[in-house]
Amino acid sequence: MAILLFGLPAQATAVGGRALDTGPTFNGGVYAIAHIGPVVYLGGAFTSATYHGRTYPRLRLAAFDARSGALLSWAPEADGTVRALAAAGDSVYAAGDFHAVGGHTRDSLARLSPVASAVLPFRHTLTGTAYALTSGNGRLYLGGSFTDVDGKARSNLAAFALDTGKLDAEWRPSADDAVHALAALGNRIYLGGGFHFVDDRKGTLRLAAVHGTTGEVDAGFRPRVPAEVRAIALDVSGIYVATAGVGGRAIAYAMTGALRWQRVFDGDAAAIAVDKGVTYVGGHFDSACLTSKNGVHGACVDGSEPRYKLAAVTATGALATWAPQGNGVIGVRVLSVNRATGTLAAGGDFTMINGQDRRRLVIF
Repeated sequence: MAILLFGLPAQATAVGGRALDTGPTFNGGVYAIAHIGPVVYLGGAFTSATYHGRTYPRLRLAAFDARSGALLSWAPEADGTVRALAAAGDSVYAAGDFHAVGGHTRDSLARLSPVASAVLPFRHTLTGTAYALTSGNGRLYLGGSFTDVDGKARSNLAAFALDTGKLDAEWRPSADDAVHALAALGNRIYLGGGFHFVDDRKGTLRLAAVHGTTGEVDAGFRPRVPAEVRAIALDVSGIYVATAGVGGRAIAYAMTGALRWQRVFDGDAAAIAVDKGVTYVGGHFDSACLTSKNGVHGACVDGSEPRYKLAAVTATGALATWAPQGNGVIGVRVLSVNRATGTLAAGGDFTMINGQDRRRLVIF
C-alpha cells in the first residue's frame, strides 16, 4: 500500500532559493517554456518584454539566454495566446489560440526556426483548442479540447511525424474530455487532464499512458487521481502531477501508477517540475497543508506552512524549506528546469517574487 507522507520540512538542494537578478519581464502572462541548450523560449499572452529598462515588442513569443538573462532577438509574432511549446530537432513548435504567426496563416499550430524568427513549413487546421505539446518516437504529440485535425476526427489527441510534418494516421487514442498535459518517456506518452476515459478503458481517469507509436492504452499504468491534472513531470523514479480541485495537490506515482507520496495545498497546483530528486510545484496556493485534509475552498484543516505560489517537495514527500514568495491570484502557470544551466524558470501572472519586480517570469 502506498503511504501518504507529510514529514517535517527538509532542505531542497537542486536550485537556489534566491530569485536571480536577471532575465526579462513581461506585460502579460507567460504560459509555456521550452529549452534548446541555454536558450529559453517563452510563449504566453504578453505583447512586450522589458530588459535593462528598455521595452521591446514581443507578441506572445520570446527567447532569452539562461546564462546571462539577456533578451534575444528571436521574436515571431503570434496573433493569439501561445499555450504550449516543444523543442524537437531543429525546430520549436508552438500551440495555442492563434491563427497567424509571423504573418503566415497558422491555425493553432506552428513550427518555428529556433535561431531566426522564421515560420517553417508545418500547416494544419484544428477544430477546438490546443493546450499541450510533447515530442518523442519521431513524433510531435498534441493534446487539447478538439474534435478534428485537418478535417479528420481526433478526440483531444493527435500526433504528427517530425520528419514530414504530416498528421499520423495510425496514432489515434481518444480522450472523452480535455487533455491539458503531455509528457514522453521512452515509448510511453503520459496524458493528463479532465477526461474520464481514454479509448473507453477503465483506469484512465484524468491520467493515463498510451504507447508512443500505436496509441494503445498501457494497462500496466493505473493511477488513481483525485482531481483534474494540469501538469506532468517525469524522472527515472516515476511520474509527478499537479492537480486542481478543492485545494490542489502535487502527487508522485511509481511507473505502475502506485502512489508514492502527495502534498496538498490550499489552491490549485498548476505547474510541476522535477530535478535531482526535488519536485517543484507552482500554482494559485498560499499554503501547504501539513496533512491531506482540507476543507471549504481548500483551506488546510490540520495546520499549514506558508507557500506563496511556489513550493518544493523532497524525494521522500517531505515539504522542503525552499519557499520563494510570489503574488497575484493566478500565480504560477508553468515551471521548467534548464539542464544546460541548472536553473529553474517559473512563468505565470505574478508580478513580484520575494518583494522584487519579476513580472511574469523568474529564474532561480
